[in-house]
Amino acid sequence: MTRPIGIDLFAGAGGLSLGFEQAGFDIVASVDIDPIHCAIHKFNFPNCATICKSVVDLTGDELRRRAGIGRRDLDIVIGGAPCQGFSLIGKRALDDSRNQLVYHYVRLVMELKPKYFVFENVKGLTIGKHRRFLQEIIEAFGEGGYDVVTDYKVLNAKDYFVPQDRRRLFLMGARAGLQLPTYPQPTGQTTVGEAISDLPDAEAFPELWERDWVKVKLGKPSHYAAMLSGRKEDPQDFGYLRRFDPKVLTCSLLTNHTELSRQRFAATTPDDVEPISRFKKLSLDGICNTLRAGTASDRGAFTSPRPIHPTYPRVITVREGARLHSYPDWFRFHATKWHGFRQIGNSVPPLLARAVGGEILKALGKKPQKPSETIDLREESLIGISMSDAAAMFGVSSSVIAPRTRLPRLLEESQKSVLHGR
Repeated sequence: MTRPIGIDLFAGAGGLSLGFEQAGFDIVASVDIDPIHCAIHKFNFPNCATICKSVVDLTGDELRRRAGIGRRDLDIVIGGAPCQGFSLIGKRALDDSRNQLVYHYVRLVMELKPKYFVFENVKGLTIGKHRRFLQEIIEAFGEGGYDVVTDYKVLNAKDYFVPQDRRRLFLMGARAGLQLPTYPQPTGQTTVGEAISDLPDAEAFPELWERDWVKVKLGKPSHYAAMLSGRKEDPQDFGYLRRFDPKVLTCSLLTNHTELSRQRFAATTPDDVEPISRFKKLSLDGICNTLRAGTASDRGAFTSPRPIHPTYPRVITVREGARLHSYPDWFRFHATKWHGFRQIGNSVPPLLARAVGGEILKALGKKPQKPSETIDLREESLIGISMSDAAAMFGVSSSVIAPRTRLPRLLEESQKSVLHGR
């Protein structure tokens, strides 16, 4: 069986990678500059070539070589390059040094010559003066031999069974002469309660103060939760099965709160914002606000505000955040809460990515095929890896990403005991 192949630039932990895999693609290589993100991508996608390097220093030929695809025709390049600078009078935004990553995304598409590309970004790129920059990107693809869907759209994840209000721009294009893809139609909605109500209260397990996993018994699931937890087959998921223990609750390291904070959390009405922390309290019948990534230490080392659980007087865990982002339970994030939420907040929800990937597959004229192979997720040392060890593993500098100055309280313990040994 030959599945269409793709490369994920700016892959992070792998939301786009997973969504396109579930749509029917094989992601043969991923690129990210962050060693911690690369370690987590390598854990969850062991058959993918994980490349820890800046796109600035990469060529299409090196990507092909490291992906092991030679001159094989590439079906898709996906990715969301950060945009920071915008056009000034008399200056093209693509020439702005702050936008070099966007420039190199376009350059790599031209060098790799895939049949299709998907460029994902913030909805703000479609507004006001920023629209000029988006037009420059479209023109650059046109000059490079690509037709672009000029009626570009901002898609909201909540319309694709993701219980979260998250709007993202998707710019899609095809090699000149190929059929252009269309945007996916909304498929349905899911509530917070349907996403997380089967998960037990993490604070009932003292082990989760010291590590990010514990053996549990899950409650009765909704249709959505049953598919993410592996208790029910998802007929629209054409990704590889992963071998994992569904009785182990992972990514659930606890957050300590003062008693006063807990009282304020409990007193807050669902769907309202707690006035002191400014955290939103989730409603079982509603959807989650946009989960964000927080900042690195060069921008304050702030952890992004985490929503308050709809039932318990605490913020949500990484696993609960993953459910609200449509990640399956086998998918692991870094054991520390800071990195874990950073990886979720920076990623495209897999179900949204799957919907977009499905439209690219249709444009290719292919039907998705479910692979027979089951993947073992064995390299558990990657889950709690430190930045310095991850950098050493990939042969890059540990200072490539600004370190966090306010270390998580249980970092040392997490390095020692987060792993679920087999």
